[in-house]
Amino acid sequence: MERVLKKTINVGNIAIGGDNPISIQSMCNTHTQDIVKTVEQINRLTEAGCEIIRVAVPNIEAAEAIKLIKKEISIPIIADIHFDYKLAIESIKSGVDALRLNPGNIGSENNVKAVIDHAKERKIPIRIGVNSGSLQKDKLEKYGVCAKAIVESALEHVSILEKLHYEEIKISVKASSVPLTIESYRLLSSLCPYPLHLGVTESGTEFAGTIKSSVGIGTLLAEGIGDTIRVSLTDDPIKEIHVAKQILKSLGLRKGLEIISCPTCGRTQINLIELAKRVEKALDSFEKKELTIAVMGCEVNGPGEAREADFGIAGGKGQGLIFQKGQIIKKVPEEDLLNELIEIIKHNSN
Repeated sequence: MERVLKKTINVGNIAIGGDNPISIQSMCNTHTQDIVKTVEQINRLTEAGCEIIRVAVPNIEAAEAIKLIKKEISIPIIADIHFDYKLAIESIKSGVDALRLNPGNIGSENNVKAVIDHAKERKIPIRIGVNSGSLQKDKLEKYGVCAKAIVESALEHVSILEKLHYEEIKISVKASSVPLTIESYRLLSSLCPYPLHLGVTESGTEFAGTIKSSVGIGTLLAEGIGDTIRVSLTDDPIKEIHVAKQILKSLGLRKGLEIISCPTCGRTQINLIELAKRVEKALDSFEKKELTIAVMGCEVNGPGEAREADFGIAGGKGQGLIFQKGQIIKKVPEEDLLNELIEIIKHNSN
């Protein structure tokens, strides 16, 4: 797939846009002023693969907390600001790496200029975010809820920053509707040079939200659109990271462990569903290794069907085969399959 190249900006030590890797983001659901809980969650997210984190800044205590939080984390932090420009300035003073802020919503041009004056010194990016559920009244009256209304609203916010000669900008145009999200990002990508942050907003709980996010974000990435992503789930944000990584890996945009498995059929004589889950859990520590592991339900066809996998299991009745690139290595009892597979992977992938 051919990437739609956008202007490069930097969020802390993460380069975004151009041909830089697509970065994974999430947002804390802790109260930011609770420094201990916020740091703990950010570090868990970092360990899971999160590369940029956003925190809510609804008050001065949250803005001031960023200074202490930054000392305990290793990834860039974004302050989420609504309406109060003074909180944006205080967040900048606390060392934040980027702002999520719509300049049209923080009052006068002087307020915006005050924020930009503070942001300029460190070239702190501003992410403009317009959602279908928060369109201005004039856009709703003019267009209704549609891609044109969402994009026009976003570009109006952009123009405020451009008039102040500030172009450290990233944009998102999310909707809870997948088709509307896709249409909005396609239109925006054709009209502006700035990097785009992808997501489907209010996508739902783990199951539905994973599907909606995968379809929406995946479609756009497959078209070369998008520079950062956030999967929004009504669940533990750790799950957002797992889904985001899998979306990127499925499109070949991120390397790492991939487990493939067949869907089972009437020929299956092994508890393949349970085995596949156990393999997935047991290989969690191999997450960053560029390996493809197959869990197949048939001794006859399994090794051949999964010959592109680095290693694999093909189950039989009470036993199974372990294979490498389609070639059978050994036959072992069913209860030993997992342990034998892990030992072979360890021995051959160091």
